[in-house]
Amino acid sequence: MSGLKTFLFLLFCVFGSALAPKPTAAGVIDDPLYRFASCTGRLSALMEFQWLTDGPASEETRQLRDMMIELVEAIMPNGQGPRVLAWRIDAKAAQSKLLTSAYFATDSDQALWSMARATQQIDECRALLLS
Repeated sequence: MSGLKTFLFLLFCVFGSALAPKPTAAGVIDDPLYRFASCTGRLSALMEFQWLTDGPASEETRQLRDMMIELVEAIMPNGQGPRVLAWRIDAKAAQSKLLTSAYFATDSDQALWSMARATQQIDECRALLLS
């Protein structure tokens, strides 16, 4: 790593957490942009998983994801694109991990927990669009 890259990496490590949204006392992040971006990532993961497991359902999920993208774009301040993309990617990776565990875990308790959690998170995202 060059000196400048090392410096920037260290600077991000030290101050990067200051840029992250802060959880409330209940542990829920109270930032609509974060919530919409996270749901966009979760819905993207579900849609891609459905391509493999339930093709027709992926179309409904795509429509929900597209609506969520519109909400993100409507409220995103200028210059926040990289931050929002990072939130989307993190949520997509987490949702993909849950879905993979739900379908392929050898431990049935783990599979059931993963499916319940994945379903709960997607239901919370759907509720944002339907409320």
